[in-house]
Amino acid sequence: MGFAHFGNELYSGRRSLRFIGLRRVWYGIAALTMVVAIVALLTLKLNVGIEFRGGSQFEIKNVTNTSQSFASDAVSTVVPGSEVVPTKLGTNGIRIQTDKLDSTTTDKVTAALAKAYKVPVEQIASSFVGPSWGKDISRKALQSLVVFLILVAVVMAAYFRTWKMAAAGLAALIHDLLLTVGVYALTGFEVTPATVIGFLTILGYSLYDTVVVFDKVRENTDRILLSNRRTFDEAANLAINQTLVRSINTSVVALLPVASILFIGSFVLGAGTLKDISLALFVGIAAGTYSSIFIATPLLVDLRRREPEIVAHRQKILKRRAEAARKAENTGLTPIEDDDVELDSVGASVGSPAASRPAGATDSVAAPVTTTAAATTGRPAAASGQRGQQRSQPRKNGRSRPGSSRR
Repeated sequence: MGFAHFGNELYSGRRSLRFIGLRRVWYGIAALTMVVAIVALLTLKLNVGIEFRGGSQFEIKNVTNTSQSFASDAVSTVVPGSEVVPTKLGTNGIRIQTDKLDSTTTDKVTAALAKAYKVPVEQIASSFVGPSWGKDISRKALQSLVVFLILVAVVMAAYFRTWKMAAAGLAALIHDLLLTVGVYALTGFEVTPATVIGFLTILGYSLYDTVVVFDKVRENTDRILLSNRRTFDEAANLAINQTLVRSINTSVVALLPVASILFIGSFVLGAGTLKDISLALFVGIAAGTYSSIFIATPLLVDLRRREPEIVAHRQKILKRRAEAARKAENTGLTPIEDDDVELDSVGASVGSPAASRPAGATDSVAAPVTTTAAATTGRPAAASGQRGQQRSQPRKNGRSRPGSSRR
């Protein structure tokens, strides 16, 4: 209930978090993460799988000891200096990837692995993967990425009727993709075709969350130039606050199953093949939520806040607030913010107090009040006669004044 109340206050505007006002801080954080990701890609590089670099692969099942050091020692005895990448498969399996080996060397490595893990030679399956298949997959993945970004730009520009929203959305997508790839370089996780599928999947999720926030921004700023309450920056900040709880809930629901696959399936149960795609999904979903709130919308504000009409509107609002503050300081009263006043096509005031007054309501100017003697003496005023003359009051002894009554 506390979180729901917090969300209601954010949506109504009673409470507001500064997202647009601190946009330079968010830009600095994003720039720092991008620099770290680029440096990691240039120095550490990606640990590409055998599908991209080519090589030989050995799979052993039903072993009693899945120690990866046995595989490295066995291959080193046959091919000294060869790169060995052992991976645990489940609870009783192991996969060993090496450089390209000929048939004779492959037989020797198979025998050495059988001796090291104490299994029959027939229980070891060997295969060879050429690098041409991996290059073809990489080329098609890049083509798909370029086509996806072009279509995203066209659709967003057509839907929101401005190229600036499309540019801000693409910047958020590139941030998410580069950050995810940088995490793979830092952690050394293997990049496989499943990882590429994960990269493309997170782009769709990041775009979805960004479009949700942008749609609320468009709703709040549709007729912002006719508003007397908020500037464009403030209306965009309100849109982020109104969609914040929704973004958090959506991200948590999406991250929970992915986190279970990544941490429980990969590290606890030892399903190493799940790490290829689960890490990309986990990092990408988290980065997509961050970028849609802290990068895409602030960047949109920076792209539009220098437009002449937006600048003039902001100056008008600030001038109005300064005048209200001066009047409040002179009178000692607290200034009250007026409601939005929008103008229709003919210039009539829509939403003004006169237009919104319910039927039958009286004006704020009261009718004149006539002061009578009763107001000063405390006695009720005498009823008026036919001609507005006062009737005579009887004396206490029951006799009326002379001439005050007719016989």
